[in-house]
Amino acid sequence: MALLGLRKLAGAVALVAVAFTSAAAEAKRAPYGARPEMAPGLMPAASLEGNFLAAYIAGASRDTTAAALFYREALKDDPRNTDLLDRAFVSLLADGDLAGAARAAERIVGRDTNNGLAQLTLAVKAIKARQYASARGFLVRNGGRGRAADLTATLLTAWSYAGSRDGKKALETVDQLRGERGFSAFRDYHGGLIAELIGNDAEAERRLKASHDAEKTTLRIVDAYGRLLARKGQGEAALDIYRGFEGVAPRHPMIKLATDQIKAGKPLPPLVGSPQEGAAEVLYGLGSAGSQQGDELASIIYLRLALQLNPDHALATVTLAEVFERLRRTEQAVETLRRVPASSPLKGTADIQVGLSLEQLGRGDEAVKVLEQLQAQRPDDNEVLVALGNVYRSRKQYSEAAGIYGKAIGKTGEGDSSLWPLYYYRGTAYERAKEWPKAEADLKKALSLVPDSQPMGKSQVLNYLGYSWVDGGTNLDEAFRMLRQAVELNPRDGMIIDSLGWGYFRFGHWEDAVRELEKAAELKAGDPVINDHLGDAYWRVGRRLEAKFQWQHAKDSSPEPDDLRKIEEKLRAGLPDEPKPAEAQTGSTAPDTKSGG
Repeated sequence: MALLGLRKLAGAVALVAVAFTSAAAEAKRAPYGARPEMAPGLMPAASLEGNFLAAYIAGASRDTTAAALFYREALKDDPRNTDLLDRAFVSLLADGDLAGAARAAERIVGRDTNNGLAQLTLAVKAIKARQYASARGFLVRNGGRGRAADLTATLLTAWSYAGSRDGKKALETVDQLRGERGFSAFRDYHGGLIAELIGNDAEAERRLKASHDAEKTTLRIVDAYGRLLARKGQGEAALDIYRGFEGVAPRHPMIKLATDQIKAGKPLPPLVGSPQEGAAEVLYGLGSAGSQQGDELASIIYLRLALQLNPDHALATVTLAEVFERLRRTEQAVETLRRVPASSPLKGTADIQVGLSLEQLGRGDEAVKVLEQLQAQRPDDNEVLVALGNVYRSRKQYSEAAGIYGKAIGKTGEGDSSLWPLYYYRGTAYERAKEWPKAEADLKKALSLVPDSQPMGKSQVLNYLGYSWVDGGTNLDEAFRMLRQAVELNPRDGMIIDSLGWGYFRFGHWEDAVRELEKAAELKAGDPVINDHLGDAYWRVGRRLEAKFQWQHAKDSSPEPDDLRKIEEKLRAGLPDEPKPAEAQTGSTAPDTKSGG
C-alpha cells in the first residue's frame, strides 16, 4: 500500500540502515532501553562473548526482540565498544525501543555526524517532542547522501515547518523534491496533506488531485483525496474516487468505512491531523516500499519510527506484522497484530490474521477458538467464515471446512464472481473428504466464475480440476488441455508444472515427465512432493542414482506420514518394473495433470 514509485528506493533505504561507523567512547551506564521484564524464553548469557554471539545470531534471523536484549546485555560488559554500540543501536531501533536507540544515537553522532540513521532517529525523537527546530538541525545533517536520505530529510523537514506553523516554508520545502516520477507523487501527496493541515483547502485539493491523477491505485492517496472532497461537500465526486479503487482491492475495509460514512452523511476527518501524524506518514510510506522490495530490516526500522510518532497508524502496524510473517517471526506478527486499535477498520482483518497465524504456530485449537469468537461477534462477515474454513482445512477436518464454506456461499448472491474462491476452497475440501461428485461440481462452478483478469486464480482451478481428472483416469483430453493452459497462465508455479509432469509420468511419457518435473524442482526446490515425483521419473528412465538422491531429498523435507512410508520403501527397493503403456511407446500425446499425486 505504499506510494508507487518508491519501490526503487528500497535499495538505497537499506544502505541507510547499515552504513554505520564508530561511536564515541563513554563511561559505563545503565543498559539502553532496559525493560522491567525479559522476553519470554530469553535469558542473557553469562559472558560478553555469549551475549554477543546470541545477539549476532538473533540479528541474522531478524529476531529483533532477542537481538536487542542480548546487545543490551553485551553493552553492560563492554560499553566502550563502538562496534557493539552500532549493532545495539540498530537492534534497539528495529525492536521499537526509541528511547534506548536515541541514547545510542547521541553517542554515535557525538563521534560521527555523518551517520544518517542516527541523525534520523534523533530527528524523530525531536518531532515527537514537538521540538521542530531541533529536528531540522538533525535532518540537515541527514540529507544530501542519496535519494532515500534526500526524500526522507526533505519531507520530514517540511512537516517540521508545519509544526512550527510556517506553512509557506513547509510547502516550499516539499517543492524542493524534483526528478523521478515517484518523487513527484510523494511530493504532491505530502504537499496536499500539509496544505490541508494549515487550512489551505484549495491548494490541498490541487496537490492531492495531481497525486491521485498520477497514482490512482495507491490506497493512501485515494483515501486522502476522497476525504478532502467529501469534507468540501463533494460527496459524489469522493464516492467516484473510492469506486475507482475497487478494482485494485475490492471491499477494502478502509474504503468501505469511508464510503459508508459519506452515504450516511457523516463527516470524514482529514487523513493527517498533526505534524507528528504527517511525519509518521512519510516513514510509513518508506517502510512499506522497503517491505515490498524485501528489504526487511530497513522496512522494520521505518515502520517502528512511524509508530513512535503515530501509535494508532493501523496500516503501519499491519505492514510491520506482514514483514514479521515473511521473516517467519510469527509470534512477533501475532503480538503486532493485536496492537491494531479497536477503532480501526483494519481491526477485523487483523483479528482474522491472528487466528490464521495461530494455526501456523501449531496452536490450532486456539486458532479455532479465536475465529469462532469472531464469528459469533460478526455473524455476517464472510471473511471470518472463510478463515475458519481454511483453519479446518489446514487441520484436515475437511467435512467441517466444506460446511463452513457452504455457509459463506449461502451469504453471497448467486453468480457473483467473487464467489469463485469459496467454490474452489469447498471443492478442494470435498475432494480431500473423498466426496468427488460434490468436489467436481464446485470446481467446475469455480472455473465458470473466475474472471480472465485473475490468471493466477484461474490457473489454480484449472490445475486442481485437471489433475483430479487425470488422477481418476477420466476426461483425459480435457484434463491435459486444462493443465497446459494452467502452466501457460502461471509458468513460474512449480506445483502446477509438477502436475503436468506427473500426468506425463502416469501415462508412461517418462522423458516428458523428467523434463517438466526438473523445471518444477528448480522453481520449488525442497518440496517433498516434487522431489518424490522427480525421483520416480528418474528411476523409470534409468537414472537410478539420481532417483535415490531425489527420494532422500524428499524424505528429508518433512513429507506427509503416508508419503514418508512410500518414500522409505522406494529408497530400500526402488520402483517395481512396469512396461510403458502402448500409447506412450508409440509417442502419442497423453493428457496432463494437478499437483499432489
